[in-house]
Amino acid sequence: MRVLVVEDEERLAQNIATILRDNALCAVDIAPDGEEGLFLARSNPYDLLVLDLMLPKLTGLQVLKSYRASGKNSPVLILTARDEKEIVVRLLNAGADDYLTKPFDLGEFVARCKALMRRGKGEPSPVIQVGPLEINTSTRRVQVNGTRIVLTAMEHRVLEYLALRRGALVSKMELLEHLYDYNWEKFGNVIEVYISGLRRKIESVAGEKLIQTVRGLGYALRLEDEPVTKDRD
Repeated sequence: MRVLVVEDEERLAQNIATILRDNALCAVDIAPDGEEGLFLARSNPYDLLVLDLMLPKLTGLQVLKSYRASGKNSPVLILTARDEKEIVVRLLNAGADDYLTKPFDLGEFVARCKALMRRGKGEPSPVIQVGPLEINTSTRRVQVNGTRIVLTAMEHRVLEYLALRRGALVSKMELLEHLYDYNWEKFGNVIEVYISGLRRKIESVAGEKLIQTVRGLGYALRLEDEPVTKDRD
């Protein structure tokens, strides 16, 4: 999953990015003002925007309104030092999905971010079941037929993204765009390597093929007899 943090307090922005990378396994981009934040938000396929309300150049509310007006529907979490009812109502009416008042608990912040990203993909439950495969997106625990499967951080990120898009055909480019920040280098076969590792670890225990490949188009996490579902991204 890929997150954009729009925050002008550099130390806070870096702390938020670190905790999202470490605790939610996210790729994170940072924008120091509203103008750059809006440009990045419109230019990249983010799974969540974390948006400070008081920003230079463009306020968080202006960014939010422009982002929604451009047709973008990714979840937006507002960070604000103000919790007056009128401010909250304006934010929600403008298209915010949730808000947190500064200072906030980092554990709560991560939990809210994870919930928003899941719901943004149409998956409200933290536990996703695909036949014998169970993925807990909150605890990062992956089991097949009750046996725990140990994955690398990147293998887990690939699997979680496919799980949140369960049944949908996901292209290699979509995976790259959602798993790496804008500094990533385009290594041609990196996704194939992770998919191969996941298949080796999961399907040998499951006894069936769960990651389907449509040659030249992408991958879908589903049972073999399930159809590829309509794209929800």
